[in-house]
Amino acid sequence: MINRKDLWLFILIIVVGAVVAFINPRFLSPINLSNTANLIGLFGIFAVAQAFVIISGGIELSVGSIIALLGVVFVDLVAAGTASPGMAALFVIAIGCLIGFLHGFLVAKLGLQPFVVTLCGLLIYRGIARYYTEDATAGFPFGASFPTLEWLTAGRFYGVPHSLIAFIIITIVMAVVLHRSVFGRYLFAVGKNEEAARYSGIRTSRIVIAAYVICCGLTAVAAIFIAMYTRSISPSSHGNFYELYAIAAAVLGGCSLRGGEGSILGVVLGTVLLQVLQNLVNLLGIPSSLNFAVMGSVILIGVLADRQISQRAARKKVAAG
Repeated sequence: MINRKDLWLFILIIVVGAVVAFINPRFLSPINLSNTANLIGLFGIFAVAQAFVIISGGIELSVGSIIALLGVVFVDLVAAGTASPGMAALFVIAIGCLIGFLHGFLVAKLGLQPFVVTLCGLLIYRGIARYYTEDATAGFPFGASFPTLEWLTAGRFYGVPHSLIAFIIITIVMAVVLHRSVFGRYLFAVGKNEEAARYSGIRTSRIVIAAYVICCGLTAVAAIFIAMYTRSISPSSHGNFYELYAIAAAVLGGCSLRGGEGSILGVVLGTVLLQVLQNLVNLLGIPSSLNFAVMGSVILIGVLADRQISQRAARKKVAAG
């Protein structure tokens, strides 16, 4: 069921899209729409991943560094022939899940702040990625071809990017997990009030750890798609600020940074809106460096809107009581 926040966000996307199309008709060209759909798929996967941690009341700041580290590991394994593409993908996803488990354990079991844990991860994984490649760009050898892998990750099905198809599949699965499962109900309860959830019999530490495992596991999947999209990875810059993009998409989609609120549909709409805005920046010839200013403004506006909505809801509740 679509809530009011998601409906307003959908209307905003339509309005912004119409304005962009009016200013520059190239927005509706098949090539531009296909490229935008591809980027929605690539960025949407780790945006949905971020939502699980935010709903649990935490935050994952190491998304970009994880994408850089796992990207260079995947490219190196495949390019060197150390492992088949399938085995390399499974290995990278397993590492992602292990990183998520470590973060969740430090937060849930040792009581460390999610901000501190994941900020340290941001620095550590970026450093490891740079050391792993000796600060050189990782990529496939000239002329190297992996037809099946390239088709699965960067191909198109009747013009629809496979990254978008993967994103849709992941979105459906994660929507069921979040909104139609016991785990999802427990996750919202933990994010809303972890102490109350613990007293009600929920094993909160397991829920929090699972949220981080899901987040980093899906981020590993995104790392594979992005690595095959870029074909080369500079460990010092690859994935920079991706965590901000994921947070912005989640906040725009109705995920409260206080935890306990959010929806998968909202995150999808937030991802679409951000890509439309970035497309607007590109089509109008605005310097690409302003993309970061756009994302920062979007996060601020989203937090302010969330605060106003929460305060209004609280006032209505008091008045009704």
